[in-house]
Amino acid sequence: MLNIFRIMKKTVAYILVLLMAATAVSAQNKERRKSIKSWENYEITTEKVGTEGTKFVKVWGFGKTVDKAVMAAKRNAVHACLFRGLPAGPNANATPAICRDPNTFRNNEAYFEEFFAPGGAYLRFVNMTTDGTPAGQDRRKIKGGYKCALYIQVMYDNLKRQMEADGIAKKLSSGF
Repeated sequence: MLNIFRIMKKTVAYILVLLMAATAVSAQNKERRKSIKSWENYEITTEKVGTEGTKFVKVWGFGKTVDKAVMAAKRNAVHACLFRGLPAGPNANATPAICRDPNTFRNNEAYFEEFFAPGGAYLRFVNMTTDGTPAGQDRRKIKGGYKCALYIQVMYDNLKRQMEADGIAKKLSSGF
Protein backbone atom coordinates (compact mmCIF):
# COMPACT_ATOMS: atom_id res chain seq x y z
CA MET A 1 0.00 0.00 0.00
CA LEU A 2 2.85 2.36 0.86
CA ASN A 3 4.47 1.72 -2.55
CA ILE A 4 1.27 2.69 -4.36
CA PHE A 5 1.22 6.05 -2.56
CA ARG A 6 4.86 6.69 -3.47
CA ILE A 7 4.18 5.85 -7.12
CA MET A 8 1.10 8.08 -7.15
CA LYS A 9 3.04 10.89 -5.47
CA LYS A 10 5.82 10.68 -8.09
CA THR A 11 3.26 10.54 -10.93
CA VAL A 12 1.49 13.64 -9.66
CA ALA A 13 4.85 15.44 -9.34
CA TYR A 14 5.78 14.52 -12.94
CA ILE A 15 2.40 15.71 -14.22
CA LEU A 16 2.81 19.06 -12.43
CA VAL A 17 6.30 19.51 -13.89
CA LEU A 18 4.97 18.77 -17.39
CA LEU A 19 2.10 21.24 -16.95
CA MET A 20 4.49 23.98 -15.81
CA ALA A 21 6.79 23.32 -18.77
CA ALA A 22 3.87 23.44 -21.21
CA THR A 23 2.72 26.76 -19.72
CA ALA A 24 6.21 28.23 -20.08
CA VAL A 25 6.46 27.12 -23.73
CA SER A 26 3.02 28.59 -24.46
CA ALA A 27 4.03 31.94 -22.94
CA GLN A 28 7.23 31.98 -24.99
CA ASN A 29 5.25 31.30 -28.19
CA LYS A 30 2.89 34.19 -27.39
CA GLU A 31 5.86 36.50 -26.79
CA ARG A 32 7.45 35.38 -30.08
CA ARG A 33 4.23 36.05 -32.03
CA LYS A 34 3.91 39.43 -30.33
CA SER A 35 7.50 40.38 -31.23
CA ILE A 36 6.98 39.40 -34.88
CA LYS A 37 4.01 41.75 -35.07
CA SER A 38 5.74 44.61 -33.24
CA TRP A 39 7.11 47.74 -34.87
CA GLU A 40 10.55 46.92 -33.51
CA ASN A 41 10.90 43.66 -35.39
CA TYR A 42 11.87 44.47 -38.94
CA GLU A 43 15.03 44.76 -40.93
CA ILE A 44 15.85 47.72 -43.13
CA THR A 45 18.95 48.70 -45.07
CA THR A 46 19.64 51.85 -47.01
CA GLU A 47 20.57 50.93 -50.55
CA LYS A 48 21.24 54.46 -51.82
CA VAL A 49 19.96 57.99 -51.87
CA GLY A 50 17.27 58.13 -54.51
CA THR A 51 16.32 61.07 -56.65
CA GLU A 52 16.06 64.44 -54.94
CA GLY A 53 14.26 64.07 -51.59
CA THR A 54 13.88 60.29 -51.62
CA LYS A 55 15.53 57.32 -49.93
CA PHE A 56 15.92 53.92 -51.56
CA VAL A 57 15.71 51.10 -49.00
CA LYS A 58 15.36 47.36 -48.75
CA VAL A 59 12.87 46.48 -46.02
CA TRP A 60 11.36 43.25 -44.72
CA GLY A 61 7.78 42.61 -43.61
CA PHE A 62 5.98 39.71 -41.95
CA GLY A 63 2.46 38.48 -42.75
CA LYS A 64 0.21 35.44 -42.90
CA THR A 65 0.13 35.82 -46.69
CA VAL A 66 2.62 37.25 -49.15
CA ASP A 67 0.32 40.22 -49.80
CA LYS A 68 0.11 41.02 -46.07
CA ALA A 69 3.90 40.76 -45.76
CA VAL A 70 4.29 43.17 -48.70
CA MET A 71 1.93 45.67 -47.04
CA ALA A 72 3.83 45.29 -43.76
CA ALA A 73 7.10 46.03 -45.56
CA LYS A 74 5.63 49.25 -46.96
CA ARG A 75 4.47 50.31 -43.48
CA ASN A 76 7.86 49.39 -42.05
CA ALA A 77 9.69 51.57 -44.59
CA VAL A 78 7.64 54.64 -43.64
CA HIS A 79 7.81 53.77 -39.93
CA ALA A 80 11.61 53.59 -40.09
CA CYS A 81 11.80 57.02 -41.71
CA LEU A 82 9.54 58.47 -39.03
CA PHE A 83 10.77 56.82 -35.84
CA ARG A 84 13.96 54.77 -36.23
CA GLY A 85 15.91 56.59 -38.88
CA LEU A 86 17.71 54.86 -41.72
CA PRO A 87 21.04 53.14 -41.24
CA ALA A 88 24.06 54.04 -43.33
CA GLY A 89 24.61 51.91 -46.40
CA PRO A 90 27.49 51.42 -48.80
CA ASN A 91 26.22 54.31 -50.95
CA ALA A 92 24.42 56.48 -48.39
CA ASN A 93 24.93 58.12 -45.01
CA ALA A 94 22.67 57.40 -42.06
CA THR A 95 19.47 59.44 -42.00
CA PRO A 96 17.97 60.54 -38.67
CA ALA A 97 14.35 59.87 -37.81
CA ILE A 98 11.86 62.57 -38.77
CA CYS A 99 10.19 62.34 -35.34
CA ARG A 100 13.06 62.57 -32.90
CA ASP A 101 10.97 62.67 -29.72
CA PRO A 102 10.66 59.04 -28.52
CA ASN A 103 7.11 59.72 -27.26
CA THR A 104 5.75 60.98 -30.60
CA PHE A 105 4.04 57.72 -31.52
CA ARG A 106 2.40 57.32 -28.11
CA ASN A 107 1.38 61.00 -27.88
CA ASN A 108 -0.24 60.88 -31.34
CA GLU A 109 -1.55 57.33 -31.31
CA ALA A 110 -4.94 58.13 -32.91
CA TYR A 111 -3.21 60.02 -35.73
CA PHE A 112 -0.84 57.14 -36.48
CA GLU A 113 -3.56 54.47 -36.23
CA GLU A 114 -5.35 56.27 -39.05
CA PHE A 115 -2.10 57.06 -40.90
CA PHE A 116 -0.93 53.40 -40.88
CA ALA A 117 -4.39 51.84 -41.36
CA PRO A 118 -4.84 49.56 -44.41
CA GLY A 119 -4.90 51.88 -47.41
CA GLY A 120 -3.83 54.75 -45.13
CA ALA A 121 -1.99 57.97 -45.88
CA TYR A 122 1.43 56.32 -45.47
CA LEU A 123 1.03 54.82 -48.96
CA ARG A 124 1.35 58.29 -50.51
CA PHE A 125 5.01 58.30 -49.46
CA VAL A 126 5.88 54.85 -50.83
CA ASN A 127 7.01 54.36 -54.39
CA MET A 128 7.35 50.65 -55.07
CA THR A 129 10.41 49.84 -57.09
CA THR A 130 10.21 46.05 -56.83
CA ASP A 131 8.18 44.68 -59.73
CA GLY A 132 5.67 41.97 -58.86
CA THR A 133 5.60 39.63 -55.89
CA PRO A 134 8.91 39.02 -54.10
CA ALA A 135 10.58 35.74 -55.04
CA GLY A 136 13.75 33.80 -54.28
CA GLN A 137 15.72 35.08 -51.29
CA ASP A 138 13.31 38.00 -50.88
CA ARG A 139 10.37 35.69 -50.08
CA ARG A 140 10.70 33.22 -47.25
CA LYS A 141 8.12 30.86 -45.81
CA ILE A 142 8.25 31.02 -42.02
CA LYS A 143 6.15 29.48 -39.28
CA GLY A 144 2.83 31.29 -39.38
CA GLY A 145 3.26 33.01 -42.74
CA TYR A 146 5.84 34.79 -44.88
CA LYS A 147 8.77 37.15 -44.56
CA CYS A 148 9.19 39.28 -47.68
CA ALA A 149 11.68 41.96 -48.70
CA LEU A 150 10.96 44.87 -51.01
CA TYR A 151 13.06 47.57 -52.55
CA ILE A 152 11.16 50.77 -51.89
CA GLN A 153 11.70 54.40 -52.71
CA VAL A 154 10.37 56.50 -49.81
CA MET A 155 9.41 60.10 -50.53
CA TYR A 156 11.34 61.23 -47.46
CA ASP A 157 11.17 65.01 -47.90
CA ASN A 158 7.43 64.90 -48.68
CA LEU A 159 6.86 62.74 -45.59
CA LYS A 160 8.83 65.17 -43.45
CA ARG A 161 6.89 68.17 -44.78
CA GLN A 162 3.58 66.39 -44.10
CA MET A 163 4.55 65.58 -40.51
CA GLU A 164 5.60 69.20 -39.95
CA ALA A 165 2.37 70.52 -41.50
CA ASP A 166 0.30 68.19 -39.29
CA GLY A 167 2.19 69.33 -36.18
CA ILE A 168 3.67 65.90 -35.51
CA ALA A 169 7.32 66.73 -36.18
CA LYS A 170 9.04 69.99 -35.35
CA LYS A 171 10.48 72.05 -38.13
CA LEU A 172 14.24 72.31 -38.11
CA SER A 173 14.03 76.09 -37.72
CA SER A 174 11.79 75.82 -34.62
CA GLY A 175 14.71 74.75 -32.43
CA PHE A 176 16.48 78.10 -32.72
